[in-house]
Formats: sequence, C-alpha cells, structure tokens
Amino acid sequence: MINNLFGFLDIRSRVVLLLSITLLLLVLSGCQSAKVKPIVGSTISSKDMPAQESWQSVIVFTDSGKTKAVLHTGYLRAYPQRMETLLDSSVQVDFYNLLQKIETVLTSKHGKVDDRTKNLFAYENVVVKNTDGVTLESEELLWENERAKIITDKFVTITTKVEKIQGYGFESDQFLRNYVIHKVTYVTAAKGSNE
Repeated sequence: MINNLFGFLDIRSRVVLLLSITLLLLVLSGCQSAKVKPIVGSTISSKDMPAQESWQSVIVFTDSGKTKAVLHTGYLRAYPQRMETLLDSSVQVDFYNLLQKIETVLTSKHGKVDDRTKNLFAYENVVVKNTDGVTLESEELLWENERAKIITDKFVTITTKVEKIQGYGFESDQFLRNYVIHKVTYVTAAKGSNE
C-alpha cells in the first residue's frame, strides 16, 4: 500500500518525505506539555527569611522624645520572629549628647540590633571616634542602649592626643569620656606628644 501511495515519487523524494514526516512527528510530540513540579527547598523555614528588607536605611533611637542615636546602614534585614535586625554594607551610628549634637560616631562593616533591648552589636572594622579626638578600634563591640555604654571583651586600641593604649576588655560611656581597659598590654605616647 505504501508503494502505491508513494509510487509516483522517485526514491530520493520518498526519503525526503519520510524524513519530513518523522521530523514533524518528533516536533509535535515535543510540544505536549508535561507537568513539571518545581523543586522546593525543604530546609528553608519562614523564620530564616527576613520579613522586611531595606537599602540605605536610617533608624532613630530616642529617649523621652530626645534623639539618643541615629543608625545608618546600606542594607537592613528585619526578622521579627527572631527579634533581631541584621545590618550590612557599612554601618554608622551617630550618638547625640543632651544638647542634641553629635558627640560620637561609630562605624563598622556589619551589625545586629536586638529588637527587644535595642542594643547594637557591631563587628568587623569597628571604629568609634568622639569630638575630643579619642578613637577606639576593635573587631567587635556592644552598645547597650539602656545604659548608654560601649562594651567588648575583645582586643582594643585607644588613641588619644597624648597616648595610645592597647589591651583586652573595654567599657566606656558612649562618648568615650570615661573608659576602662581591663587588661592593658601596651601603652605609648602619641606621635607629636610632649608627654
């Protein structure tokens, strides 16, 4: 029957026709849509996903209607279930005095705010400078919101106009006026100091 059907075609035309029909059948069979179920990661819970993300964010800490501190960050992720806010892409906190003027500036690469206490944990390249020229450097520290204290048990370097002090463990008011280094390891006069 196939010979009768294709009897009028030469052998070459028959091959081309058969290949065309085969190709057409392959294309049509490939067009049928098979239901593909997407792969869903079972290891990610909603607790691991931020409820809110923000870029170039500003957070204001107040007490009795007065600004206590203003935090600036490049990228913020809020996790209400965990009661924490993660800060990345540069962190800067401006601490205000009673006259509502910036007295101290803290910078770091990263940070975390405990949403219950409003305490700030700053880490990686932490630098705190006040208007008197006192500079604190450490890899991490904690700013206690309620007590307005800066605390760390890590290695610190304090540089003033007259001396440079290094050691482990540090506590100070947020303006770097009254500070204690718990284990001093190095003290030297500052460059250009006559003392």
